[in-house]
Amino acid sequence: MTIKTMAEYMAEGKHPEVLFWVGCAGSFDDRAKKITKAFAKLLNKANVEFAVLGAEESCTGDPAKRAGNEFLFQMQAVTNIEVLNAYEVKKIVTACPHCFNTIKNEYPELGGNYEVMHHTQFLKTLLDEGRLSIEGGKFKGKRITFHDPCYLGRANDIYEAPRDLIRKLDAELVEMKNCKRNGLCCGAGGAQMFKDAEKGDKEVNIERTEQALDVKPEIIAAGCPFCNTMMTDGIKAKEKESDVDVMDIAELIANAQDL
Repeated sequence: MTIKTMAEYMAEGKHPEVLFWVGCAGSFDDRAKKITKAFAKLLNKANVEFAVLGAEESCTGDPAKRAGNEFLFQMQAVTNIEVLNAYEVKKIVTACPHCFNTIKNEYPELGGNYEVMHHTQFLKTLLDEGRLSIEGGKFKGKRITFHDPCYLGRANDIYEAPRDLIRKLDAELVEMKNCKRNGLCCGAGGAQMFKDAEKGDKEVNIERTEQALDVKPEIIAAGCPFCNTMMTDGIKAKEKESDVDVMDIAELIANAQDL
């Protein structure tokens, strides 16, 4: 797979349609890299001209801000904004709701104003415009439940785009007890991903995994690399790995297309 950087586009005097913001998880985490590849394959299939920042992309600063280090957040944010503005970036798409929320809602007051879309929104747009087609294929009739990422759902009111994509797979969408506006965190948000658990009798991700297993899904669909990790860990803890898969929406669509 050859993916061009913004620097390469600029050297040719061109502007890509979108900048794909990969994020730390999508760049470095082995599991999340598969999501990155699946989404890139879908963009290529839809003939979307896109670029990444490559080595010029730094952490958005979300974990620092959530952990209370506003100074570090602003340092990281301003560095990214300077790079983005230098390339005159207008539209950004990302598969990470944490990056999405931070760039969309917290970068503007620091001078970074962009149109920002979550990858499920962008895929839905490509579908609506006829640039991408989805066949159910191997997921036809499968029971799939969707876990709402906090920063996609409750923070930004995006609930339908991922569900519309699941329905397009001709799958049976089953909802958990806590979903949409009443969704339950996977346990990784607010920088919790990077710290030890506090005292209690159950991990949050185990509670959420139990809610998912209650609806007897064959697949737990996620739209966030952190949620994916937490739900996968929950499935392992429940010893249900042979029965239930945890997959990102982009992976579902790419697999259905045999990409």
